[in-house]
Amino acid sequence: LALALVSLLPVAGARRSQDLHCGACRALVDELEWEISQVDPRKTIQMGSFRINPDGSQSVVEVPYARSEAHLTELLERVCEKMREYGERADPATQRKSYVRVVSHDGARMDLSGVRFDGDVTSSLKFACESIAEEYEDELIEFLSHEAENVKDRLCSKRTDLCDHALHIPHDEL
Repeated sequence: LALALVSLLPVAGARRSQDLHCGACRALVDELEWEISQVDPRKTIQMGSFRINPDGSQSVVEVPYARSEAHLTELLERVCEKMREYGERADPATQRKSYVRVVSHDGARMDLSGVRFDGDVTSSLKFACESIAEEYEDELIEFLSHEAENVKDRLCSKRTDLCDHALHIPHDEL
């Protein structure tokens, strides 16, 4: 019996790590998409070369700030701090972990039944978020620089395989 229990420990640990990284990726994308949606669509940034061409012109164009590489890079540097606003919920049937926002963006009341919210959860989630943001920075910028549908599934499941086990996880609302 003891041998059987010991053999299950690595599986449980691997599943916990997989749940954590999948949840961190999904939360990261949610937070980035929400931050992008908060930018004034009229705000622009100048892109291109600031050198003066021989004819006296410059090759500078104005592009929307939201979804620009500069904006996304700035967001990636600070977005993982938002993981402090998440808690862990275990599915009663499967014991799979998912991560849900415990503080709404708009102050609306949230259902926190069955949500574990403590320093261990938030620090683990923040660390996983930072690892993903660093490792997949180019992919995140590529996916988020254009408005696309199902970025969470496309990035977290198909491109990175962080959620290859969890395609059935429902989209959570912010």
